[in-house]
Amino acid sequence: MSKSAASGPSQRMLRVGEQVRHALSEVLQRGEIIDPLIETTVISISEVRMSPDLKIATAFVSPLGAKDPDAVVEALNKHAKFVRGRISHALRQMRSIPEARFRLDTSYDNFAKINELLKSPEVARDLGDDDEKDE
Repeated sequence: MSKSAASGPSQRMLRVGEQVRHALSEVLQRGEIIDPLIETTVISISEVRMSPDLKIATAFVSPLGAKDPDAVVEALNKHAKFVRGRISHALRQMRSIPEARFRLDTSYDNFAKINELLKSPEVARDLGDDDEKDE
């Protein structure tokens, strides 16, 4: 395992990822992508992870209220080259404009599952036992 993979993303990767996230959000807000599915869906970009060489930007998106979130992500990936051209102005300080890839963000679903587990009677009972032992 390389040093960068073991220690997580570098400050530069995080900074560029945030710049790309803002640029992508602006493109979506302005409605520049001509696709009925994308135009009628509110899309939230929670995070953009950059590859170590800054050539690939993976955007984690949440299509809010979409009946088929996977179809929205597929539509975004279909328009990825167009999006890359539209974000190039906002990222003109970069040596090369990263290739955009879109993935469905499941972190909110994971949070909801963990929250439900923590609220379940079995876990609440177990947590209550620990509190009594500490006293």
